[in-house]
Amino acid sequence: MLFKVLKFGGLTVCAALLALGAYLLAIQATGNFYAVVPGELYRSNQPTAARVADYAQRYGIKTIVNLRGNGEDAAWYKDEVAAATTLGIEHIDFRMSAWKELSPDQSQKLVALLRDAPKPILIHCKSGSDRTGLASALYLYQITKANEDTAERQLSIRFGHLGIPFLSPTYAMDKNWETIEKSANNAS
Repeated sequence: MLFKVLKFGGLTVCAALLALGAYLLAIQATGNFYAVVPGELYRSNQPTAARVADYAQRYGIKTIVNLRGNGEDAAWYKDEVAAATTLGIEHIDFRMSAWKELSPDQSQKLVALLRDAPKPILIHCKSGSDRTGLASALYLYQITKANEDTAERQLSIRFGHLGIPFLSPTYAMDKNWETIEKSANNAS
């Protein structure tokens, strides 16, 4: 009896992991695109030149904020900058790591950049999950003044973010968010 229960439990866990893997692959294949604030801020994974053109046409993108930083020798970077230039889109690099928290000064620089850049803005990192999630949460919380819960949903499995303490190196984005929440609560 115990063997059957363990076998069923193991099969259930395997099926759940396969479903999660399929979901994560699907959102990456479709661009992990989402309107954070329609007409103002959109998020995605690393866009191809064709996707940049599509987003520009459909959503009127005026600025791309690349959270991967300057990758001038990489093909993805050259293609993105060329597409932005061709379409008259401002391209801004803001380097951050999904594995390392931003300093308070870096967080404020990112907020100022997102506040002041011509809109609509497309922000992206490689997968559109972690760095993009934190930037989207910052935008909602500090610029649009959305509540904490609404902003925090940008760092969720819905976008492929797995913020698991001690298991996920990208948990740094969750820790960063918690620090921002605490400092905002202490300031009020």
